[in-house]
Amino acid sequence: MSVVLGYDESPGAARALRIAVEVAHAFDETLVLVYGAAVPGPTGEEYRSHHEAIREAGRTGLRHAVTEAERVGVPTVVEVIDRKPAEALIDAANRHAARVIVVGSWGESPMRGALLGSTPHKLLHMSRVPVLCVPTED
Repeated sequence: MSVVLGYDESPGAARALRIAVEVAHAFDETLVLVYGAAVPGPTGEEYRSHHEAIREAGRTGLRHAVTEAERVGVPTVVEVIDRKPAEALIDAANRHAARVIVVGSWGESPMRGALLGSTPHKLLHMSRVPVLCVPTED
């Protein structure tokens, strides 16, 4: 089994990382760090440059997360997946037999999340794997 974390260096993701590392460490499991890198918009040259910029931002953020996990001896797998975040997390959770999907919440209202489709809100409705939504500390 594993613990899957959606990580993007947002304030909510920072606390979710700490919680995910604690859970993975407690259960002696691998932490699968996922970044959904879907690019909005059509194809073409602009699409390609946006796509690579988004993937690089994801790789950079995930390197920081790997450092935190390694500090306490939690093994990691890193995945930058070309899908929307909720879809990427569900895909990774299924492939890695996840015990739980951990995501951060950055403080938007539940109504806004429901209307605009926040990643935690989507996961709660789409995932067959339990979802742990971690609020920011503020």
